Amino acid sequence: MKLVIVVVQDADSTKFLDALVENNFRSTKLSSSGGFLKSGNTTLMIGTDDDRVDELLEVIKNNCQNRKKFVSPLSPMGGNVDSYIPYPVEVEVGGATVFVLPVEAFHQF
Repeated sequence: MKLVIVVVQDADSTKFLDALVENNFRSTKLSSSGGFLKSGNTTLMIGTDDDRVDELLEVIKNNCQNRKKFVSPLSPMGGNVDSYIPYPVEVEVGGATVFVLPVEAFHQF
């Protein structure tokens, strides 16, 4: 058994959650936020059998795509203003960060 932890942008989470249900994967959803853009993320914990990990990774790949977006960085409040960029910059958003961890034991009560 594996525990798959997936971090996706909030904008991708609804489509991704629907795809998980369609493919019979159960998940636990946690709200989180990114450190770089300070934007909302969704972290999903998904337990699955070893032989379904590749199928799950395919569902993730098909529903969480990278894209480019222009963002205006927040001004630093009391921080280092020397590194502050006062104009919008293009960054890559979306996609998914995935961790696949072995599960030593699983109990459901």
